Amino acid sequence: MRWGRVPGPVGQAPGLRRPLRPPCWAKACHGLFMLLAALFAVAPARVAAQEEQPTFKAEVKVVNVLATVRDKRGAFIRDLGKDEFSVLENGRPQTIRYFSRETDLPLTLGLMIDTSLSQKRVMEAERIASYSFLEHVLREKKDQVFIMQFDLSPILRQELTSSFLKLSEALERVDVPSMNDLRSQTGGGTMLYDAMWKASREIMQPQTGRKALIVLTDGVDTGSEASVADAIEAAQRADTLIYSILFSDEGYYGIFSGGADGRAVLMRMSRETGGGFFEVSKKQSLDGIFAQIQEELRSQYNIGYESEQPVSVSEWRKLQVTTHRKGLTVQTRGRYWAQR
Repeated sequence: MRWGRVPGPVGQAPGLRRPLRPPCWAKACHGLFMLLAALFAVAPARVAAQEEQPTFKAEVKVVNVLATVRDKRGAFIRDLGKDEFSVLENGRPQTIRYFSRETDLPLTLGLMIDTSLSQKRVMEAERIASYSFLEHVLREKKDQVFIMQFDLSPILRQELTSSFLKLSEALERVDVPSMNDLRSQTGGGTMLYDAMWKASREIMQPQTGRKALIVLTDGVDTGSEASVADAIEAAQRADTLIYSILFSDEGYYGIFSGGADGRAVLMRMSRETGGGFFEVSKKQSLDGIFAQIQEELRSQYNIGYESEQPVSVSEWRKLQVTTHRKGLTVQTRGRYWAQR
């Protein structure tokens, strides 16, 4: 930078020296230097930011299996450890990585009530027993329950809630079709399979954790678009157990034996989803059955593993869970949907 003498006012001596204005090329060099300095200052920060970007790994898909274990007398066994179980997937041994006893984890339940005319004379008993069951099993702010009735069509009386008050109020609205409903009826009369399919696909599928449907019915379906196989598959895809309670009015069908067919259907639904089948009789009351279901839901084992075979295509895979302790029976579902 050059320095020069500043001329003073007319008649006075020149003033002190001050910097002379730099030429244009010096301005350009100075600007370029400042730009390069800024770029070099920013570059390390960008590199550091890139290095700090998280790297995401493929999501690990854990297969969860709920299992109940009984002895020869039917009593629940609750003291087994992880090393006492074996899991086969399509015949291949799997390593159990996650294990817990399901005595305190949240529970999602669906109470499914057959309200067709064939159930009219047992409706009040179903309502009272359901009320008592929910009073004992529901832990508010922890468990969730919905109520669905089905006759001419599935009707959701109460969406998922932890409120016992809302559920008890919904039970009061559960009833058989009115005469106006029957006069305007189109199609079939008891949509059991459609109701199970709808509950599994639309309500249970998005939920996580332990899930079960409890259905009170005589097992007779007279008009569903879905088949019993469709209903079972929907529950299996939603990882949902089905507990079937056969409660029928023996005098309704007269010479027509609807109860026998219903029994076979309900037993199949429960067996293939890993739930349980019960039948109300003189020896076994509805209250007693609900007590057994409550005990079973609090006596489950949750077994989790990561499949040794990666999922390249979505498919059904067979499951087999056994225990090394002799004389015990393991109740669980027989397959699961491996989603790619």
